[in-house]
Amino acid sequence: MAVKNIYFIGIGGIGMSAIARYYKFKGYNVGGYDRTPSELTAELEAEGIAVHYDDDPSRIPADIADTLVVYTPAIPESLGELQFVRTRGYKVIKRSRMLGEIAEGQACLAVAGTHGKTTTSTLVAHILTDCGEGCSAFLGGISKNYGTNMLVSHNPVVVAEADEFDRSFLQLHPDIAAITAMDADHLDIYGDLAHVQEAFRQFASQIKKTLILKLGLPVSTKDTAARIYSYHADDTSADFHAENLRLDAYGHYTYDLHHPGGVIKDIRVGTLGRLNVENSVAAAAICLCHGVAPEAIRKAIGCYEGAKRRLDEHVNSGHITYIDDYAHHPAELAAAIGSIREMFPGRRFTGIFQPHLYTRTRDFATEFAAALSGLDKLILLDIYPAREEPIPGVSAEIIFRDVTAPEKVLLRKEELMDYLRNEPVDVLATFGAGNIDRYIEPIRDLLLERI
Repeated sequence: MAVKNIYFIGIGGIGMSAIARYYKFKGYNVGGYDRTPSELTAELEAEGIAVHYDDDPSRIPADIADTLVVYTPAIPESLGELQFVRTRGYKVIKRSRMLGEIAEGQACLAVAGTHGKTTTSTLVAHILTDCGEGCSAFLGGISKNYGTNMLVSHNPVVVAEADEFDRSFLQLHPDIAAITAMDADHLDIYGDLAHVQEAFRQFASQIKKTLILKLGLPVSTKDTAARIYSYHADDTSADFHAENLRLDAYGHYTYDLHHPGGVIKDIRVGTLGRLNVENSVAAAAICLCHGVAPEAIRKAIGCYEGAKRRLDEHVNSGHITYIDDYAHHPAELAAAIGSIREMFPGRRFTGIFQPHLYTRTRDFATEFAAALSGLDKLILLDIYPAREEPIPGVSAEIIFRDVTAPEKVLLRKEELMDYLRNEPVDVLATFGAGNIDRYIEPIRDLLLERI
């Protein structure tokens, strides 16, 4: 690009920070604004990227012709810096367009889906890195193997998490892509499930070579010219599926992967649960279609440590287990709860859930209550609003009242740690996409004292 400066409005977001790191690596002058400091912004600053936290247009590079401004739709339109660059003649583009420009001219392997995309795309990036081929990867979570949400390589292969929020994934035209799920979500943008599915079918139409599709999803050959393969955790009618599943005492599965070219025996999944069996089948399918050797795939899945906050194992002593997960949609929550139940049968399961967004809570209160009713005990926190203003009549209470778990309690997040100090724990999980992650270390430390 014919600019020297790239300025990010909302630089602390998981997707924005990955792109900022990429362009810093490429030699551009990179800086930006975010509302609050975080672990991610601290890492950006440590890497020499200037970050500030006050809405101050004077921090934006003054050279308009030599500056590109990238913003995330999560930033409110009323923000002073965004209004400033729009009215002063800067070139301003969305994060999704920036990712599309990076991917152009390279082989793009993408993972889309209303859940499962972060773990699957992070595993694809790990397989390509572990086998020595290498890739540049833009991930929606922090890879625990590499401690980052961005990998760089001189190999012209890009792995991208294709995000459906704000229809961002329609900026990508991948060579190979997977679609993991097409549930109703982001209804403040899409309106209803039909429009969500329509956007995914449009994404499918942009895939150049191969689509790896979760068995049963409503995409067909009339929607895309790409070759379609199906995948599933264990349905033998899928082109890619697991057989001979074995679960060990610590929640890890081993399986045989059946695929159109044969069988890969004895794949041990480095991450927990049946959910990750299915994610690993999807990742293996992408990599096999890309040409990675079967033995390299088997090895890489075994040493994959996962993405932070995706069935993330923090304590697993045999009599106290603590797992954290990013689940913030009812389908994700039900899948995570079911997976943890299956891993640790017969044990008392307590879940802490922080709802994310007023609109999502309003739209899915009944479904959230049904998913959370699968717990032995629910600790429900107040809503994390993120970019939204309160909606009259919408609170965590509209979920809480319909939960049928044997025990339930409604708390403010400030009350959580004091409450847990007197709470017996067998299996405990935290769920949510807000700031519940700030409680992970205190909870872990509290439980380690009991071992």
